[in-house]
Amino acid sequence: MPSPSRPGPRPRAAVVGTGGIVTGNHLSALACLRDRIDLVAAVDVDRGRLDAFCHRAAEAGFADVSAYSDLTAMLEEARPDLVLIGTPPVLHCEQTVAALKAGAWVLCEKPLTLSLAEYDEIAAAEEASGAYASVVFQHRYGSGAVHARSLLAEGTLGRPLVAQCQTTWYRDTAYYEVPWRGRWASEGGGPVMGHGIHQFDLMLHLLGEWTEVKAMAARLVHDTESEDVSTALVRFKDGALGTVVNSVLSPDETSRIRIDCEKATVELTHLYGHSNDDWRYTPAPGAEQPPAPAADVPSSHAAQLTALLDAYDASTRPPGSGQSARSTLEFAAAMYKSAFTGATVKAGEIGPGDPFYAAMHGDHPDWSPKQ
Repeated sequence: MPSPSRPGPRPRAAVVGTGGIVTGNHLSALACLRDRIDLVAAVDVDRGRLDAFCHRAAEAGFADVSAYSDLTAMLEEARPDLVLIGTPPVLHCEQTVAALKAGAWVLCEKPLTLSLAEYDEIAAAEEASGAYASVVFQHRYGSGAVHARSLLAEGTLGRPLVAQCQTTWYRDTAYYEVPWRGRWASEGGGPVMGHGIHQFDLMLHLLGEWTEVKAMAARLVHDTESEDVSTALVRFKDGALGTVVNSVLSPDETSRIRIDCEKATVELTHLYGHSNDDWRYTPAPGAEQPPAPAADVPSSHAAQLTALLDAYDASTRPPGSGQSARSTLEFAAAMYKSAFTGATVKAGEIGPGDPFYAAMHGDHPDWSPKQ
């Protein structure tokens, strides 16, 4: 259950970017929680799209949303407490830092940044401002994921041994006709950064620290700068071994996580979101059936926004921020470095001076941006 709102005015929210992800997911989340938060401003360079969003917001119960074409002006005039960002990835770091400097918390679509260097720039802005930036990893927040993580942490399922993480989706040529897609400078990568990141973030959230990665990547179909498929082997700190597949070449689309533990196998099979019914537990011979969660809260932007508002009310760092979110981005960088160099990459080795710290392509001659 959500925590009670703290005394005083409800936090004031603004959205940046009014495309499909904000008009759909973020606005729906705000509407679900309008007893805890007010939407006061929206920013977009496309006036028609902005006006359409404000109309939709009014229908959702937010009648006084001020429209802006400039982020700086909005931050100075509206002074929001929370900024929700749903612009193309290339803008995420700059806009997040600007909001933090204005004293606002941030909830930004994935990827929060295009590199570890940019992520550390945001961490510095957090330190200077006292505000926090979270990345949208909504699959962590459904009741099924919360329950599975609790069972794993408590040892109810026994020691994790083998993990499989699968994001096999399908994107056609028309998908990549959007100018910023498939380009390192604007999207930061291929299905590792834009598609599979949700699923392997959940895998890492469930299993904890990883220690090393060995990966491969390829362009098999699409004429893009970045990959259209990748695979990886991963070793976790507790000794478990896992596999990761990220694809946009798969007509039979699915998202899947399977973790084989000493006492049970836990499986999640879905596509873009999960509820309790998408999780399955199979006990080992002689072991007890693991308990089911008490309630069903689907994974969603609303579930993550609820957790963020709980943290805001408590003045504590929100989930999906700080080191836990950085670890997911570091895992992506490690997959790219391993795939492009052929080396096994260990956790913590990509830092300032490493070309894969500054960009996911690492200036590799076969993968760096086309001139």
